[in-house]
Amino acid sequence: MMGRMTSRRPLPRSVDVLIVGGGATGAGLLRDLARRGLGAILVDKGDLASGTSGRYHGLLHSGARYIARDPQAARECMVENGVLRRIAPACIEDTGGVYVATPDDPDDYVDAFPARCAAVGIPCVEEPLEALFQREPALNRRIRRGYRIPDASLEPWQLVEANLRDAAERGSQALPYHQVVGMERSGSFVSSVSIADVRSGTVERIAPRIIVSATGAWAGRLAGLAGIDLAMSPSKGTMLVYNQRMTDTVISRCKMPGDGDIMVPVHTVAILGTTDIPVDDPDNYEATPAEIEALIDEGEKLFPDLRRMRILRAYAGVRPLYAAAEVHGATSAGRADREISRAHAVIDHERRDGVTNFVSIVGGKLTTYRLMAEQTADVVCAKLGINQPCTTADEVLPGQGDPRGYYWLGDRLAASEATGGGDAGLICECELVTRPMLEAFLAERMPCSLDDVRRSTRLGMGPCQGAFCTFRAAGVLAALDDGLERAADEPEAGVEDPLVAFLRERYRGTRPIAWGRQLQELWLAAGIYQGVLGVDALVAAEATVGDGPG
Repeated sequence: MMGRMTSRRPLPRSVDVLIVGGGATGAGLLRDLARRGLGAILVDKGDLASGTSGRYHGLLHSGARYIARDPQAARECMVENGVLRRIAPACIEDTGGVYVATPDDPDDYVDAFPARCAAVGIPCVEEPLEALFQREPALNRRIRRGYRIPDASLEPWQLVEANLRDAAERGSQALPYHQVVGMERSGSFVSSVSIADVRSGTVERIAPRIIVSATGAWAGRLAGLAGIDLAMSPSKGTMLVYNQRMTDTVISRCKMPGDGDIMVPVHTVAILGTTDIPVDDPDNYEATPAEIEALIDEGEKLFPDLRRMRILRAYAGVRPLYAAAEVHGATSAGRADREISRAHAVIDHERRDGVTNFVSIVGGKLTTYRLMAEQTADVVCAKLGINQPCTTADEVLPGQGDPRGYYWLGDRLAASEATGGGDAGLICECELVTRPMLEAFLAERMPCSLDDVRRSTRLGMGPCQGAFCTFRAAGVLAALDDGLERAADEPEAGVEDPLVAFLRERYRGTRPIAWGRQLQELWLAAGIYQGVLGVDALVAAEATVGDGPG
């Protein structure tokens, strides 16, 4: 029996550090500061890891993608790759990676690849083609060379949760669905920040000693509330999710980075990525049919049968690119998005803009989130006169000590079999999400949406895309919602709103690829929920922006 849950947590009047942004970097920073003895609170306007961190292709970079254009970013990726393997093995599937030379890839780049890897510390071994094709039979037989490097796949939501748990054990907290709506300055100092509870509408004020923006592509908007001009260069990346793992290894093309040149196996699916298209508004973007066609055209150079394979969905994320001299001293203004550095920058706005207690962390990759957090924490501690070392590279994250080590594809099935097997109270057959697993998540995170459930449990990410598990999960969610303590003006959520919102999110990713068998399945799901359950008559829910992998 789960304890009684409460839906609202009051903010303190003051805090050492307010972190805005609940992606990997914000979560890593909360953990780092808590370990250094500082009191910190993290807020995010949506669910945790629902922005860029939850909408990428799932790659744990070796850095090989950046060896020609951005060697410093490549070095950082390789170092942090090793760190994450030590501190977060349960979040990683050790797939390995292979860079392959197709007939369209330039000889000079292919020939120079091993030396460039060696120059930045990336292990690289050429693999005999016979062995490569035996292990990966779906690969293009016209591939002429292959280099093995230490890429892997990484589960972002589990990683974020582990960082937040470590921070919580040291007295810090993270509040999803809390949006910064205003800031007041007293001269050069931001004296208070107004934060709105998105679900109740309540606005509270907090007085932080330091404010850190870890909002990624939204960093310019948050800085604007403090009267700071910070120009970002957000870039949309569209990806395709296939219903099978045509590869058990991360496969990349041996050339300068481009569209459709990487396939990442993630749990039961594989993800083809990615495009790189400038966007003006990080809240307004969609995957388009033209992008999907372009991705498939390029992806066929790796897997010739790709067009005949079933696509589950398309989704897009926005990279938090920052084209300015602060990124490792590079002058990148005016360059194309593929040429903007993937490295990161910690900006002390006291030096840059005269605002004494505001810091931004921009750019970077999910693979380097911990390093980004460490360097940001160093700046924060220096401003507060704190002299404590960083320990996040050495201490294993909570929940990572399982003797099984890395995640493996049969992980959940083995766990179910170990306790007797059977249907195990399955809610989602595709991703083996059980009722106890769902209830344990909801006990910690209520109130939340079904999309929040999806991000943390992968419910609805399998081949049926939520057609059969959504109404089961909605029923569990509604039953637990009845047990929440509420303010007098706070309505009950009911079952209809989360169910329809979740279905609309699934439809958003299915619509651009609705042809063939996927169109048939879309009509099947529509028949279940509209024709049988009449869900469209229950509520008119607005679709939300974006979606994540799976």
